[in-house]
Amino acid sequence: MNDNQVTLVEVGLRDGLQNEKTPLSPQQRADWFNALVAAGHRRIEAGSFVSPKWVPQMAGTDEVMALIQRPAGVWAEVLVPNEKGLDAALKTSAEVMAVFTAASESFNQKNINCSIDESLERFRPVIARAKADGRKVRGYVSCVVGCPYEGSIEPAQVARVTRELLALGADEISLGDTIGVARPREIHALLDAIIPETGTERLALHCHDTYGQAIANITAGLERGIRIFDSAVAGLGGCPYAKGATGNVATEDVLYLLQGQGFETGVDLNRVAALGAEICRVLGRENPSRVGKALTA
Repeated sequence: MNDNQVTLVEVGLRDGLQNEKTPLSPQQRADWFNALVAAGHRRIEAGSFVSPKWVPQMAGTDEVMALIQRPAGVWAEVLVPNEKGLDAALKTSAEVMAVFTAASESFNQKNINCSIDESLERFRPVIARAKADGRKVRGYVSCVVGCPYEGSIEPAQVARVTRELLALGADEISLGDTIGVARPREIHALLDAIIPETGTERLALHCHDTYGQAIANITAGLERGIRIFDSAVAGLGGCPYAKGATGNVATEDVLYLLQGQGFETGVDLNRVAALGAEICRVLGRENPSRVGKALTA
């Protein structure tokens, strides 16, 4: 991959919508997936196979998968919490199965009711089966800089979890600043602990914009050679740990940064901005993307 090529993983339809109040039909979610493909996205989270009892917004992900259209070279990605979720996901054509843990023991206990080590053991058969079926595996690590329950997280702890997920067979690790508290200095400290062991090829940054630092943190990641970033169209998904705060960094804002810095993504900013405006209209919400607002005013 040439050094000015950046891959965006569009997480709005999963990580974003699961935090939105408005429930949407599988057809609507699929239509938006198809619009993202038309805008040039090559990696898009289509949903998750978690229990609809816990995340009702993600019910019908199997229907979404049946309705989407994607040409060769476009990956649909889905979240699987356990083997039961994997069973359902393997019946679809999703190219990537994502598993999720945290670098914080308290967050893991509250989020998935187990310790970090227990979560890794739970993923062992999930990753092995997904790989045996020819799927790629992405590992999400939450709270890589700060946790709502524990405060600051040591970079060495994040490095350990990253190392163990890769050892289990994960193809890529997405490092998530879940509550959006990181600043560039903390991103550099985090990458100092991880890059010497893993290199940059298999690392992604997942920045939240709770404190308005996501673009600065992505710039820090670019400086260190990270070339995969997660973002959400129209900044979908608030931060459940900070009342009224924005959540995921908006894809429109990231695209504007990358364009100006000379990076190539293959994604059309104007088409994404138009889609973001439409999504906000459907959801009856304010558009947190400054670039999206500026382009569609």
